[in-house]
Amino acid sequence: MITDLTKGKPSKLIIRFTLPMLASVIFQQMYTLADFIIAGKFVDINALAAVGVSGMVTFLFMAFATGSNIGISVVISHHFGAGDYEKTKTAVYTSLISMAALAAVFTVAGVLVSSPLLDAMNTDASIKAPALEYLNIYIYGLIFLFTYNTCTGAFSALGDSTTPFIFLAISSVSNIILDALFVIKLKMGVSGVAWATFICQGFASVAALAALLIRMRRFEPTVRGKPFSLTIFLETARLAVPSILQQSFVSVGNILIMAKVNTFENDFVAAYSSCIKLNTFVINCCMTVGNAVSSYSAQNIGAGRLDRIKGGFRSGLAIGEAVSLFVMTVFMIFPEPVITLFLDTSSPEVIRGAVTAGTHFIRIVTPFYVLMTLKIISDGVLRGAGAMLEFTAGTFTSLFLRVLLSYVLASAIGENGIWWAISIGWVIPSAMSYIFCKTGTWKRKIKEKSR
Repeated sequence: MITDLTKGKPSKLIIRFTLPMLASVIFQQMYTLADFIIAGKFVDINALAAVGVSGMVTFLFMAFATGSNIGISVVISHHFGAGDYEKTKTAVYTSLISMAALAAVFTVAGVLVSSPLLDAMNTDASIKAPALEYLNIYIYGLIFLFTYNTCTGAFSALGDSTTPFIFLAISSVSNIILDALFVIKLKMGVSGVAWATFICQGFASVAALAALLIRMRRFEPTVRGKPFSLTIFLETARLAVPSILQQSFVSVGNILIMAKVNTFENDFVAAYSSCIKLNTFVINCCMTVGNAVSSYSAQNIGAGRLDRIKGGFRSGLAIGEAVSLFVMTVFMIFPEPVITLFLDTSSPEVIRGAVTAGTHFIRIVTPFYVLMTLKIISDGVLRGAGAMLEFTAGTFTSLFLRVLLSYVLASAIGENGIWWAISIGWVIPSAMSYIFCKTGTWKRKIKEKSR
């Protein structure tokens, strides 16, 4: 259902728009976590570590998909909020064609760089073979990843968060079933995890694409959009490229940090992979709220309703902080069950090392979720406003601090230095993003542009 976010009470709109998106990210994380749980419990610790190391590389591809998603969503939201439905449709079609071409380029590049990237991360020989096996299968499904992100960006821009949720829910449940079938029943190992993701991501992608094209045909049927517009492509690129660079450098940063993590024992590598998965789950939940705030802000800016932005920011921040505080509380109360969720409990040594490292992660990192959420919601407003310079500045600062501190602190105090680097890396960037959001520099730019 297409929803106009420029009318109605901001808090109700944000909540109604966010809930299906939160449910979507939970389902998405369910099958991601299923990959880790099944690999760790039904293969071995090396399989868990291999999936974790592979995740550092797959995040690089995801960076381009999600970074493009941001530009796509903002451009479509602006045109939709302004009531220009021809440009709205043209932006959708242009985005689909552009992302398909980008997926083709990355499929070729991915095949060529996967092995060198694993080597660059100091990946242990016992982990590299299954990690490369996983990556090779994943890479051939990049067209599905890019197409699905394009469709979800378009749906979000149009105020529809329910349709992507339906497809993702079906895909996630199917992924878990296939994980169990391929790995537990058919003993396919890490490749079974990858094939389950490939098949189910493919379903979600094709279904979302079909639904979007039908929606475009039925929405304002008398208005026809162009198949491709260079002007809209450049407009999207202007917003997407900073996000792509930001996401890509975050990915490169994760690879650099993983290179340091891989200098420790395999037990810590597995523990790190598990904890980062948990951390990513929380971040993705909060980023979902941030994306809702971004779409809300973009539509209202397109409609010239800058007076509504503050209400959207406050509502989004309240929801995001509630989510992060809830997860932090669960982690604090149940540290061992959370950490051992991914591990083969038949190995006392693995459990002992992983629980120790994971408990340190929970105690050091999770209290900083409050600041992390503030940054994400502030970034949502900045992205919706097209203030990509301010958005990028805060994120690059966070990345720089995390990488630098990972090497400095890990060398000085050992494994816990990695956790402190993640935590401290949120402090200054959170303050920067909040100040950028509140100072109103982007408001003046928008007012000048509209004259």
